[in-house]
Amino acid sequence: MFGLDITFPAFMSIVALIFLIAISCVNEKINVGFLGIGLGLLVGGLFADIPGNKAFGMFATSTFMLLASVTFMFGMAQTNGTLQKLTDKSLRLCGGNVALVPIMIFVLSNILATIGPGNIAACALMAPLTMAIANKIKMPMFLMTLILVGSTNGAALSPLAPTGIIGNTIIAQNAEALGIPADYLSTLGWKIHVNSEIAQGFVTLMGFLLMGGLKWLRETRGADLDIDTIAPKPEPFTKHQWITLIAMVALVVLVVVPGLPGIKGTLPKWIANITTDVGTVAFILSIILMCTGSGDSQKAIKVMPWGVIMMVCGVMILIEVMDTTGGLNFLVDVMTKVSGPVSITFWVTLVAAIISAYSSSSGVVMPTFLSMAPGLVQLTGCDPIALCSSICVGAHLVDTSPLSGMGAMCLAAAAEYEDAIFAHCGAAQLFPHRAAAGLLPVGCLLSDRPAGGRAGHPAV
Repeated sequence: MFGLDITFPAFMSIVALIFLIAISCVNEKINVGFLGIGLGLLVGGLFADIPGNKAFGMFATSTFMLLASVTFMFGMAQTNGTLQKLTDKSLRLCGGNVALVPIMIFVLSNILATIGPGNIAACALMAPLTMAIANKIKMPMFLMTLILVGSTNGAALSPLAPTGIIGNTIIAQNAEALGIPADYLSTLGWKIHVNSEIAQGFVTLMGFLLMGGLKWLRETRGADLDIDTIAPKPEPFTKHQWITLIAMVALVVLVVVPGLPGIKGTLPKWIANITTDVGTVAFILSIILMCTGSGDSQKAIKVMPWGVIMMVCGVMILIEVMDTTGGLNFLVDVMTKVSGPVSITFWVTLVAAIISAYSSSSGVVMPTFLSMAPGLVQLTGCDPIALCSSICVGAHLVDTSPLSGMGAMCLAAAAEYEDAIFAHCGAAQLFPHRAAAGLLPVGCLLSDRPAGGRAGHPAV
Protein backbone atom coordinates (compact mmCIF):
# COMPACT_ATOMS: atom_id res chain seq x y z
CA MET A 1 0.00 0.00 0.00
CA PHE A 2 1.45 3.35 -1.17
CA GLY A 3 4.77 1.57 -1.57
CA LEU A 4 5.06 1.14 2.19
CA ASP A 5 5.97 -1.99 4.12
CA ILE A 6 4.03 -3.06 7.19
CA THR A 7 4.63 -5.82 9.68
CA PHE A 8 1.90 -8.25 10.59
CA PRO A 9 1.60 -7.03 14.23
CA ALA A 10 1.29 -3.46 12.95
CA PHE A 11 -1.34 -4.54 10.45
CA MET A 12 -3.36 -6.32 13.14
CA SER A 13 -3.19 -3.27 15.42
CA ILE A 14 -4.68 -1.15 12.60
CA VAL A 15 -7.37 -3.77 12.02
CA ALA A 16 -8.17 -3.59 15.74
CA LEU A 17 -8.46 0.22 15.58
CA ILE A 18 -10.75 0.06 12.53
CA PHE A 19 -12.89 -2.50 14.33
CA LEU A 20 -13.09 -0.29 17.41
CA ILE A 21 -14.11 2.75 15.35
CA ALA A 22 -16.71 0.70 13.47
CA ILE A 23 -18.21 -0.63 16.70
CA SER A 24 -18.31 2.86 18.23
CA CYS A 25 -20.18 4.12 15.15
CA VAL A 26 -22.90 1.46 15.09
CA ASN A 27 -23.39 0.59 18.77
CA GLU A 28 -23.15 3.42 21.28
CA LYS A 29 -24.10 1.08 24.13
CA ILE A 30 -20.66 -0.55 24.01
CA ASN A 31 -18.02 1.31 25.99
CA VAL A 32 -15.12 1.54 23.55
CA GLY A 33 -12.70 2.08 26.44
CA PHE A 34 -13.16 -1.45 27.69
CA LEU A 35 -13.23 -2.64 24.07
CA GLY A 36 -9.93 -0.83 23.48
CA ILE A 37 -8.38 -2.53 26.52
CA GLY A 38 -9.50 -5.94 25.29
CA LEU A 39 -8.28 -5.37 21.74
CA GLY A 40 -4.97 -4.01 23.00
CA LEU A 41 -4.46 -7.10 25.15
CA LEU A 42 -5.35 -9.43 22.27
CA VAL A 43 -3.15 -7.75 19.66
CA GLY A 44 -0.29 -7.28 22.10
CA GLY A 45 -0.42 -10.80 23.47
CA LEU A 46 -1.07 -12.71 20.23
CA PHE A 47 1.03 -10.79 17.72
CA ALA A 48 3.47 -8.43 19.47
CA ASP A 49 4.82 -10.39 22.44
CA ILE A 50 3.41 -7.83 24.90
CA PRO A 51 2.33 -9.59 28.11
CA GLY A 52 -0.87 -8.51 29.83
CA ASN A 53 0.84 -6.85 32.81
CA LYS A 54 2.90 -4.67 30.45
CA ALA A 55 -0.20 -3.76 28.44
CA PHE A 56 -2.06 -2.81 31.62
CA GLY A 57 0.87 -0.53 32.43
CA MET A 58 -0.07 1.47 29.32
CA PHE A 59 -3.32 2.55 30.98
CA ALA A 60 -3.52 6.37 31.06
CA THR A 61 -3.38 6.67 34.85
CA SER A 62 -2.55 10.40 34.96
CA THR A 63 -5.39 11.21 32.57
CA PHE A 64 -7.75 9.10 34.68
CA MET A 65 -6.85 11.01 37.84
CA LEU A 66 -7.15 14.40 36.15
CA LEU A 67 -10.61 13.62 34.77
CA ALA A 68 -11.77 12.04 38.03
CA SER A 69 -10.68 15.01 40.13
CA VAL A 70 -12.38 17.70 38.04
CA THR A 71 -15.60 15.76 37.46
CA PHE A 72 -15.77 14.82 41.15
CA MET A 73 -15.58 18.45 42.25
CA PHE A 74 -18.24 19.59 39.80
CA GLY A 75 -20.33 16.54 40.64
CA MET A 76 -20.67 18.04 44.11
CA ALA A 77 -21.50 21.46 42.63
CA GLN A 78 -24.20 19.83 40.56
CA THR A 79 -25.76 17.68 43.27
CA ASN A 80 -25.92 20.45 45.87
CA GLY A 81 -27.90 22.65 43.48
CA THR A 82 -25.25 25.33 42.93
CA LEU A 83 -25.04 24.99 39.16
CA GLN A 84 -28.83 24.94 38.69
CA LYS A 85 -29.35 28.00 40.88
CA LEU A 86 -26.52 29.83 39.11
CA THR A 87 -28.19 29.07 35.78
CA ASP A 88 -31.60 30.34 36.91
CA LYS A 89 -30.19 33.56 38.35
CA SER A 90 -28.18 34.23 35.17
CA LEU A 91 -31.17 33.75 32.87
CA ARG A 92 -33.16 36.28 34.87
CA LEU A 93 -30.70 38.94 33.71
CA CYS A 94 -32.50 38.90 30.34
CA GLY A 95 -35.48 40.67 31.90
CA GLY A 96 -38.26 41.03 29.33
CA ASN A 97 -36.04 41.08 26.20
CA VAL A 98 -36.71 37.92 24.17
CA ALA A 99 -33.75 38.48 21.83
CA LEU A 100 -31.34 38.39 24.78
CA VAL A 101 -32.40 34.88 25.79
CA PRO A 102 -30.37 32.92 23.16
CA ILE A 103 -27.37 35.20 23.79
CA MET A 104 -27.55 34.61 27.53
CA ILE A 105 -27.93 30.85 27.02
CA PHE A 106 -24.88 30.83 24.75
CA VAL A 107 -22.76 32.81 27.22
CA LEU A 108 -23.96 30.92 30.29
CA SER A 109 -23.49 27.47 28.73
CA ASN A 110 -20.05 28.47 27.54
CA ILE A 111 -18.98 29.68 30.97
CA LEU A 112 -20.31 26.56 32.70
CA ALA A 113 -18.45 24.28 30.29
CA THR A 114 -15.26 26.35 30.52
CA ILE A 115 -14.81 26.42 34.28
CA GLY A 116 -14.80 22.67 34.79
CA PRO A 117 -17.85 20.48 34.08
CA GLY A 118 -17.02 20.33 30.37
CA ASN A 119 -19.18 20.26 27.26
CA ILE A 120 -21.05 17.00 27.91
CA ALA A 121 -21.95 17.80 31.54
CA ALA A 122 -22.91 21.40 30.72
CA CYS A 123 -25.07 20.26 27.81
CA ALA A 124 -26.77 17.61 29.96
CA LEU A 125 -27.48 20.24 32.63
CA MET A 126 -28.79 22.85 30.20
CA ALA A 127 -30.62 20.76 27.57
CA PRO A 128 -33.93 20.21 29.44
CA LEU A 129 -34.03 23.85 30.53
CA THR A 130 -33.14 25.34 27.14
CA MET A 131 -35.61 23.19 25.20
CA ALA A 132 -38.38 24.23 27.59
CA ILE A 133 -37.36 27.86 27.09
CA ALA A 134 -37.31 27.43 23.30
CA ASN A 135 -40.89 26.20 23.46
CA LYS A 136 -41.97 29.20 25.56
CA ILE A 137 -40.33 31.83 23.34
CA LYS A 138 -41.44 30.04 20.15
CA MET A 139 -37.90 29.43 18.89
CA PRO A 140 -37.36 26.39 16.60
CA MET A 141 -35.67 23.81 18.76
CA PHE A 142 -33.01 22.92 16.26
CA LEU A 143 -31.86 26.56 16.51
CA MET A 144 -31.63 26.24 20.28
CA THR A 145 -29.66 23.04 19.72
CA LEU A 146 -27.20 24.91 17.52
CA ILE A 147 -26.74 27.51 20.25
CA LEU A 148 -26.37 25.06 23.13
CA VAL A 149 -24.08 22.54 21.45
CA GLY A 150 -22.01 25.21 19.70
CA SER A 151 -21.57 27.08 22.96
CA THR A 152 -20.58 24.08 25.08
CA ASN A 153 -18.34 22.64 22.36
CA GLY A 154 -16.58 25.98 22.03
CA ALA A 155 -15.57 25.63 25.66
CA ALA A 156 -14.85 21.89 25.43
CA LEU A 157 -11.13 22.42 24.99
CA SER A 158 -10.71 24.64 28.05
CA PRO A 159 -7.70 23.43 30.08
CA LEU A 160 -10.07 23.22 33.05
CA ALA A 161 -12.60 20.97 31.29
CA PRO A 162 -12.36 17.17 30.85
CA THR A 163 -12.02 17.23 27.04
CA GLY A 164 -9.37 19.95 27.22
CA ILE A 165 -7.54 17.93 29.87
CA ILE A 166 -7.57 14.91 27.54
CA GLY A 167 -6.15 16.85 24.61
CA ASN A 168 -3.56 18.75 26.63
CA THR A 169 -2.40 15.60 28.42
CA ILE A 170 -1.81 13.75 25.15
CA ILE A 171 -0.02 16.78 23.67
CA ALA A 172 2.13 17.08 26.80
CA GLN A 173 3.11 13.41 26.51
CA ASN A 174 4.28 14.06 22.95
CA ALA A 175 5.65 17.57 23.51
CA GLU A 176 9.30 16.64 22.99
CA ALA A 177 8.56 14.83 19.72
CA LEU A 178 6.42 17.77 18.59
CA GLY A 179 9.18 20.24 19.40
CA ILE A 180 7.04 22.14 21.89
CA PRO A 181 8.88 23.46 24.97
CA ALA A 182 7.51 22.14 28.27
CA ASP A 183 7.09 25.65 29.66
CA TYR A 184 4.88 26.53 26.68
CA LEU A 185 2.30 23.80 27.24
CA SER A 186 0.08 25.83 29.56
CA THR A 187 -0.04 28.70 27.06
CA LEU A 188 -0.70 26.23 24.26
CA GLY A 189 -3.70 24.79 26.09
CA TRP A 190 -5.33 28.20 26.30
CA LYS A 191 -4.48 28.97 22.65
CA ILE A 192 -6.26 25.81 21.53
CA HIS A 193 -9.21 26.81 23.70
CA VAL A 194 -9.35 30.24 22.02
CA ASN A 195 -9.16 28.60 18.58
CA SER A 196 -12.07 26.39 19.55
CA GLU A 197 -14.16 29.33 20.80
CA ILE A 198 -13.59 31.29 17.57
CA ALA A 199 -14.31 28.37 15.24
CA GLN A 200 -17.37 27.15 17.12
CA GLY A 201 -18.67 30.70 17.61
CA PHE A 202 -18.42 31.45 13.89
CA VAL A 203 -20.06 28.19 12.82
CA THR A 204 -22.83 28.60 15.41
CA LEU A 205 -23.55 32.20 14.42
CA MET A 206 -23.64 31.38 10.70
CA GLY A 207 -25.80 28.32 11.31
CA PHE A 208 -28.23 30.30 13.46
CA LEU A 209 -28.59 33.16 10.97
CA LEU A 210 -28.82 31.00 7.84
CA MET A 211 -31.19 28.38 9.24
CA GLY A 212 -34.02 30.58 10.47
CA GLY A 213 -32.53 32.72 13.22
CA LEU A 214 -33.04 35.99 11.34
CA LYS A 215 -36.69 35.14 10.70
CA TRP A 216 -37.22 34.32 14.38
CA LEU A 217 -35.57 37.59 15.46
CA ARG A 218 -37.84 39.58 13.12
CA GLU A 219 -40.93 37.80 14.40
CA THR A 220 -40.04 38.39 18.06
CA ARG A 221 -38.88 42.01 17.64
CA GLY A 222 -40.50 44.15 20.33
CA ALA A 223 -42.02 41.14 22.08
CA ASP A 224 -42.11 41.25 25.86
CA LEU A 225 -41.27 38.26 28.01
CA ASP A 226 -42.36 37.41 31.50
CA ILE A 227 -39.03 36.19 32.80
CA ASP A 228 -40.76 34.26 35.58
CA THR A 229 -42.20 31.92 32.96
CA ILE A 230 -38.78 30.62 31.90
CA ALA A 231 -36.70 31.21 35.02
CA PRO A 232 -38.71 31.46 38.25
CA LYS A 233 -36.96 33.46 40.93
CA PRO A 234 -34.76 30.99 42.81
CA GLU A 235 -34.08 30.97 46.51
CA PRO A 236 -30.91 32.76 47.67
CA PHE A 237 -27.70 30.76 47.67
CA THR A 238 -27.23 28.78 50.85
CA LYS A 239 -24.02 28.90 52.89
CA HIS A 240 -22.82 25.66 51.35
CA GLN A 241 -23.63 26.86 47.85
CA TRP A 242 -21.65 30.05 48.46
CA ILE A 243 -18.70 27.91 49.55
CA THR A 244 -19.09 25.91 46.33
CA LEU A 245 -19.16 29.08 44.22
CA ILE A 246 -15.99 30.30 45.94
CA ALA A 247 -14.36 26.94 45.23
CA MET A 248 -15.30 27.18 41.53
CA VAL A 249 -13.77 30.67 41.30
CA ALA A 250 -10.71 29.49 43.23
CA LEU A 251 -10.19 26.64 40.75
CA VAL A 252 -9.97 29.06 37.86
CA VAL A 253 -7.77 31.54 39.73
CA LEU A 254 -5.35 28.96 41.13
CA VAL A 255 -4.86 27.33 37.73
CA VAL A 256 -4.69 30.44 35.55
CA VAL A 257 -2.85 33.02 37.69
CA PRO A 258 0.36 31.00 38.38
CA GLY A 259 0.90 30.70 34.63
CA LEU A 260 0.55 34.42 33.86
CA PRO A 261 3.59 36.40 32.63
CA GLY A 262 5.45 37.96 35.52
CA ILE A 263 4.10 35.40 37.99
CA LYS A 264 5.16 32.18 36.32
CA GLY A 265 8.36 30.87 37.89
CA THR A 266 8.28 33.32 40.80
CA LEU A 267 6.04 31.37 43.18
CA PRO A 268 7.47 29.26 46.01
CA LYS A 269 7.94 25.64 45.04
CA TRP A 270 5.29 24.36 47.45
CA ILE A 271 2.69 26.66 45.91
CA ALA A 272 3.73 25.72 42.38
CA ASN A 273 3.44 22.03 43.27
CA ILE A 274 -0.26 22.31 44.04
CA THR A 275 -1.32 24.94 41.50
CA THR A 276 0.30 23.94 38.23
CA ASP A 277 -1.99 20.96 37.78
CA VAL A 278 -5.78 21.38 37.52
CA GLY A 279 -6.34 17.91 38.95
CA THR A 280 -4.36 18.67 42.10
CA VAL A 281 -6.25 21.93 42.67
CA ALA A 282 -9.61 20.23 42.06
CA PHE A 283 -8.86 17.46 44.58
CA ILE A 284 -7.79 19.94 47.26
CA LEU A 285 -10.93 22.03 46.74
CA SER A 286 -13.02 18.85 46.80
CA ILE A 287 -11.60 18.06 50.25
CA ILE A 288 -12.69 21.49 51.45
CA LEU A 289 -16.20 20.98 50.08
CA MET A 290 -16.50 17.60 51.76
CA CYS A 291 -15.10 18.71 55.11
CA THR A 292 -17.38 21.77 55.27
CA GLY A 293 -20.44 19.69 54.43
CA SER A 294 -20.87 21.61 51.17
CA GLY A 295 -20.58 18.57 48.95
CA ASP A 296 -21.93 15.04 49.14
CA SER A 297 -19.17 12.75 47.90
CA GLN A 298 -21.51 9.78 47.47
CA LYS A 299 -23.91 11.72 45.26
CA ALA A 300 -21.01 13.28 43.33
CA ILE A 301 -19.51 9.87 42.58
CA LYS A 302 -22.84 8.69 41.17
CA VAL A 303 -23.08 11.55 38.64
CA MET A 304 -19.45 11.39 37.51
CA PRO A 305 -19.09 10.35 33.82
CA TRP A 306 -17.32 7.08 34.51
CA GLY A 307 -18.13 5.79 31.04
CA VAL A 308 -16.37 8.70 29.38
CA ILE A 309 -13.38 8.49 31.72
CA MET A 310 -12.88 4.78 31.05
CA MET A 311 -13.50 5.30 27.34
CA VAL A 312 -10.62 7.74 27.01
CA CYS A 313 -8.17 5.92 29.28
CA GLY A 314 -8.98 2.47 27.90
CA VAL A 315 -8.55 3.42 24.25
CA MET A 316 -5.06 4.68 25.08
CA ILE A 317 -3.95 1.07 25.73
CA LEU A 318 -4.78 0.15 22.14
CA ILE A 319 -3.08 3.34 20.88
CA GLU A 320 0.07 2.48 22.86
CA VAL A 321 0.05 -1.05 21.43
CA MET A 322 -0.28 0.44 17.94
CA ASP A 323 2.69 2.67 18.66
CA THR A 324 4.77 -0.25 19.92
CA THR A 325 3.97 -2.46 16.91
CA GLY A 326 4.53 0.29 14.34
CA GLY A 327 0.89 0.58 13.31
CA LEU A 328 0.77 4.25 14.25
CA ASN A 329 3.86 5.03 12.18
CA PHE A 330 2.33 3.26 9.19
CA LEU A 331 -0.82 5.43 9.39
CA VAL A 332 1.40 8.49 9.62
CA ASP A 333 3.34 7.42 6.54
CA VAL A 334 0.11 6.88 4.59
CA MET A 335 -1.13 10.34 5.55
CA THR A 336 2.09 12.00 4.45
CA LYS A 337 1.97 10.24 1.08
CA VAL A 338 -1.27 11.99 0.14
CA SER A 339 -0.61 15.43 1.59
CA GLY A 340 1.97 18.15 2.17
CA PRO A 341 2.97 20.58 4.96
CA VAL A 342 -0.11 22.74 4.37
CA SER A 343 -2.73 20.25 3.22
CA ILE A 344 -1.94 17.71 5.96
CA THR A 345 -3.73 19.89 8.50
CA PHE A 346 -6.88 19.91 6.40
CA TRP A 347 -6.91 16.22 5.44
CA VAL A 348 -6.13 14.85 8.88
CA THR A 349 -8.78 16.95 10.58
CA LEU A 350 -11.33 16.28 7.84
CA VAL A 351 -10.93 12.55 8.41
CA ALA A 352 -11.07 13.14 12.16
CA ALA A 353 -14.29 15.12 11.77
CA ILE A 354 -15.93 12.45 9.61
CA ILE A 355 -15.10 9.75 12.16
CA SER A 356 -16.19 12.02 15.02
CA ALA A 357 -19.65 12.48 13.47
CA TYR A 358 -20.32 8.83 14.27
CA SER A 359 -17.83 8.11 17.04
CA SER A 360 -16.54 9.68 20.24
CA SER A 361 -14.56 12.90 19.76
CA SER A 362 -12.69 12.72 23.06
CA GLY A 363 -12.62 8.94 23.51
CA VAL A 364 -11.59 7.77 20.04
CA VAL A 365 -10.72 10.58 17.65
CA MET A 366 -8.49 12.82 19.77
CA PRO A 367 -6.37 10.02 21.31
CA THR A 368 -5.81 8.47 17.87
CA PHE A 369 -5.00 11.54 15.83
CA LEU A 370 -3.08 13.47 18.49
CA SER A 371 -0.89 10.40 18.94
CA MET A 372 -0.14 10.57 15.20
CA ALA A 373 0.76 14.27 15.37
CA PRO A 374 4.51 13.90 16.19
CA GLY A 375 5.11 11.67 13.18
CA LEU A 376 3.11 13.96 10.89
CA VAL A 377 5.08 17.00 12.07
CA GLN A 378 8.44 15.27 11.62
CA LEU A 379 7.65 13.98 8.11
CA THR A 380 5.86 17.02 6.69
CA GLY A 381 7.31 19.91 8.67
CA CYS A 382 3.83 21.28 9.35
CA ASP A 383 3.10 23.62 12.22
CA PRO A 384 2.54 21.40 15.29
CA ILE A 385 0.25 23.88 17.02
CA ALA A 386 -1.89 24.31 13.91
CA LEU A 387 -2.13 20.54 13.54
CA CYS A 388 -3.00 19.82 17.19
CA SER A 389 -5.46 22.69 17.32
CA SER A 390 -7.19 21.66 14.11
CA ILE A 391 -7.54 18.05 15.26
CA CYS A 392 -9.12 19.09 18.56
CA VAL A 393 -11.39 21.75 17.06
CA GLY A 394 -12.33 19.74 13.99
CA ALA A 395 -13.32 16.71 16.03
CA HIS A 396 -15.94 18.82 17.82
CA LEU A 397 -17.37 20.87 14.94
CA VAL A 398 -19.65 18.01 13.94
CA ASP A 399 -21.07 17.23 17.37
CA THR A 400 -24.43 18.87 16.65
CA SER A 401 -25.29 15.72 14.77
CA PRO A 402 -28.26 13.85 16.31
CA LEU A 403 -26.01 10.81 16.11
CA SER A 404 -23.58 12.40 18.56
CA GLY A 405 -24.04 12.35 22.32
CA MET A 406 -24.88 16.02 22.74
CA GLY A 407 -27.13 16.19 19.69
CA ALA A 408 -28.98 13.18 21.06
CA MET A 409 -29.35 14.87 24.48
CA CYS A 410 -31.03 17.88 22.89
CA LEU A 411 -33.23 15.64 20.78
CA ALA A 412 -34.36 13.73 23.86
CA ALA A 413 -35.02 16.94 25.82
CA ALA A 414 -37.08 18.36 22.95
CA ALA A 415 -39.21 15.27 22.50
CA GLU A 416 -41.77 16.49 25.03
CA TYR A 417 -42.53 19.51 22.88
CA GLU A 418 -42.09 18.64 19.21
CA ASP A 419 -41.00 15.04 18.92
CA ALA A 420 -41.66 14.17 15.31
CA ILE A 421 -40.90 17.59 13.89
CA PHE A 422 -37.68 17.98 15.80
CA ALA A 423 -36.48 14.56 14.69
CA HIS A 424 -36.57 15.76 11.09
CA CYS A 425 -34.99 19.10 12.00
CA GLY A 426 -32.24 17.29 13.86
CA ALA A 427 -31.49 15.19 10.78
CA ALA A 428 -31.55 18.30 8.60
CA GLN A 429 -29.06 20.16 10.75
CA LEU A 430 -26.56 17.34 10.31
CA PHE A 431 -25.54 18.53 6.85
CA PRO A 432 -24.54 22.14 7.56
CA HIS A 433 -22.46 21.17 10.56
CA ARG A 434 -20.65 18.50 8.63
CA ALA A 435 -20.18 21.01 5.88
CA ALA A 436 -18.55 23.19 8.53
CA ALA A 437 -15.68 20.73 8.36
CA GLY A 438 -14.52 23.00 5.56
CA LEU A 439 -13.50 25.40 8.31
CA LEU A 440 -11.15 22.91 9.90
CA PRO A 441 -7.98 24.64 8.64
CA VAL A 442 -8.94 27.58 10.89
CA GLY A 443 -6.40 26.19 13.35
CA CYS A 444 -3.68 27.16 10.89
CA LEU A 445 -4.88 30.74 10.75
CA LEU A 446 -5.06 31.05 14.50
CA SER A 447 -1.74 29.41 15.22
CA ASP A 448 0.91 31.46 16.97
CA ARG A 449 3.84 32.22 14.67
CA PRO A 450 6.18 34.63 16.47
CA ALA A 451 9.02 36.11 14.53
CA GLY A 452 12.35 34.51 15.09
CA GLY A 453 11.06 31.19 16.36
CA ARG A 454 9.89 27.95 14.87
CA ALA A 455 6.30 27.99 13.69
CA GLY A 456 4.00 27.83 16.64
CA HIS A 457 6.78 28.18 19.18
CA PRO A 458 8.15 31.05 21.19
CA ALA A 459 11.14 32.75 19.65
CA VAL A 460 14.33 31.37 21.07
